[in-house]
Amino acid sequence: MSYLFPPAPVVGVPIVGSADRFPVRRVYCVGRNYAAHAREMGFDPDREPPFFFCKPADAVIPVQDGEELLLPYPRETHNYHYEIELVAAIGTGGSDIPVENALSHVFGYATGLDMTRRDLQMQMREMGRPWEIGKAFDQSAPIGPLHPAAHSGAITQAELWLQVNGEDRQRSSTAALIWSVAETVAYLSRFFALQPGDLIFTGTPEGVGAVVPGDLMVGGIAGLGELKVRVGA
Repeated sequence: MSYLFPPAPVVGVPIVGSADRFPVRRVYCVGRNYAAHAREMGFDPDREPPFFFCKPADAVIPVQDGEELLLPYPRETHNYHYEIELVAAIGTGGSDIPVENALSHVFGYATGLDMTRRDLQMQMREMGRPWEIGKAFDQSAPIGPLHPAAHSGAITQAELWLQVNGEDRQRSSTAALIWSVAETVAYLSRFFALQPGDLIFTGTPEGVGAVVPGDLMVGGIAGLGELKVRVGA
């Protein structure tokens, strides 16, 4: 088979302790999955069914341990926000996955940033239109190395945090997720056939805010190391 032009390269996330990389297929993101964040965004945090949006696979920017990613400030925004998140990587696919079996489908976990053009997202929300212009833009999903699930510790009760220029902006625990990782995987699999290579950004806690060129974001999740991202011009 020949193609009109070369297919896009596969995005590969580094795996701790392995020379292999995790090939990214799809990127699903859970919206408003921490009660305090739902409140700061102006919503009632009652446990309604989760909702999802997607980013393209090539929005994922892998960052090696110890590296500092220089992330260009995106075009067409004046309100560029960080959102620190636990990312679950699917290693075994399936549909209608029972919640009690859901974690067996997770290969590993990573620290990720759901970068957001908040002004554009809010414009779309007010107009009742999709969020892609605010969420699915180029380089909007930096991610640290994947840690295999067996070596990720107590990931369901892990502290997560983000600092900007050394000052705390977000600090919470994965125990505060409205929908746990297992519940999220099970629910998502009712609507999409999950496949190896899928990433699920599981939501961000309160404290989201804007960054500007020159700012250094350092975030982490207990057991998963740190993710360092500097905002470029």
